[in-house]
Formats: sequence, C-alpha cells, structure tokens
Amino acid sequence: MGCKIEEVNEFAENIRRDALALLYHAGSGHPGGSLSCADVVAYLWSEELNYCGDSWQKKDRNRLVLSKGHSVATIYAAAGRSGLIDPAEARSVRKINSALQGHPHIKDTPWVETSTGSLGQGFSAAIGMALGVRHQEINSHVYVILGDGELQEGEVWEGAMSAAHFKLDNLCLIIDYNKLQSDDLNENIMGLEPLADKWRSFNWYVQEIDGHEVSEIESAVNKAKSVSDQPSVIIAHTIKGKGVSFMEGVPAWHGSVEITTEQLTQALQDLGIESGNMEAYINGDFWK
Repeated sequence: MGCKIEEVNEFAENIRRDALALLYHAGSGHPGGSLSCADVVAYLWSEELNYCGDSWQKKDRNRLVLSKGHSVATIYAAAGRSGLIDPAEARSVRKINSALQGHPHIKDTPWVETSTGSLGQGFSAAIGMALGVRHQEINSHVYVILGDGELQEGEVWEGAMSAAHFKLDNLCLIIDYNKLQSDDLNENIMGLEPLADKWRSFNWYVQEIDGHEVSEIESAVNKAKSVSDQPSVIIAHTIKGKGVSFMEGVPAWHGSVEITTEQLTQALQDLGIESGNMEAYINGDFWK
C-alpha cells in the first residue's frame, strides 16, 4: 500500500518550518542543506522508521544515519514532531550543555543511531550496521543520507567498494544532490559527474529521482528494498534552501549563518505560515 503523499508533504513542510526556527534560536547552523533533504527525511521517518516512544530501540527496527550531520536540524524537527524531544528544548539547539548539539550526538539523543559530523564517517558506520544486522539475521534496512560535497571524501569510495563486496542489499544510500557545498557549486570545487556511472562501476544499484517528489522517493525506496545482492544508491536531485525564496541555490546559506527575525519571518511566509501563527516560531513554542 502506498504512502499518503499529502500527509508526507505536509510533514516535510513542518520539518522545514521547525528546522529554520531551531536554527534561528540557535543563532547559527546550516539551513540550506537542512531544507534540501526535508522531503527525504519526511518520507523515511513516516514510512520506514518507527521513532515514536521507545519503539526505536527494537533490534529489528529500520535505521537512519544522517552522515551529513550538519543538517541535523532536519532530524531534530522530525523528532520534535514525534515527541522524542521535550518542547522546552526547542530553544536550546547548539547551546552549551544542550542535548541538541550542532551535529548528531548519540549519547544525548540515542535515536540518531550514531554520532556524525566528520564527513564520510556516518556512511562507514551505516555499512557496519548493515553488516551487523545481517550477521544477526535481523530483517531490517539501514538508510544513510549523504551530502554531495561529502562524496569528495575518499572514505566514501572505500565504503562503496566494501558495501558492494559484501553484497549489502539491506543498505540504501540516499544522496542529497543539491549541487552546492559550503563555498560554491560542486563542479567548481571538485566535480562529481558522471555520478551515476561512478556508483554503477562500484556495483551498486543506481536510481535517480527528484528528491522533492514524495511519489518518486517512495517508488525508489521500495525498489531498493527489492534488490538482491547489491547495495542501493538513490541520487536525489534537490534544491539547496528548498522552499525559501532568498535561500534557494545560494551557497551562502549553507552555514554557519545567523538567521534574523526578519529573515525567519520571510522564510516562514514562503513556507505558508500566516502572520497570526508566526509568533510561536519566534518565541520557540512551535512544538507546544
């Protein structure tokens, strides 16, 4: 049975709104890449994961690793909507002694599956998880989201070779291919193309989709789950800063940047929040 696309779309929009508010209260962070992967996170969170209550602790759960850890505001936003984060913590992101740090931290937020931040290392951890659940004969899938700039790390390609060698068909990599990294276009820093051919040459099953179309995300994930003896990669073409007029396609909004009240207001308007509902985001009460 297919997912409820309208519900996933609305969840993605709430993730974008909440992520921006979290970064606004943090005073710094990475909005561009948080917005570009929101649809993928919304789909996986809604359809492939079970992160409500304590069910995320079950051994046979599907797992999600955010290797591009600087976009953790997206994960916090999804977790806040699922009741995994105390609403009072909405204003604490990136603050000293907060559980909600600027990158996923497994000690204080164990549902993130592993700490990430050093680019490429989350991918390696996900490969280990996929091997581990297979050795334990656990029927579950491991999803890992990588940034496109992250693909410039050599560790990623060592991992790609390893996952194919071990035929990890329970591993699904999703690349947030927004074509931008911290300073400029990927192609101006270290070109990635022909990207699909690179993954095929490593013996991965490759799909390319519009990473903002839930129906395409759903179809690709379901196909990945049906593949045997190969790991899968979904190249999700996305827009950095998706949904916010002054952020879309602008490298400066990669991070770390401070969002002003005026910018937050404009961004939330772009994302469909009416003026009467704006105060909750500015005050940090959006999860209450």
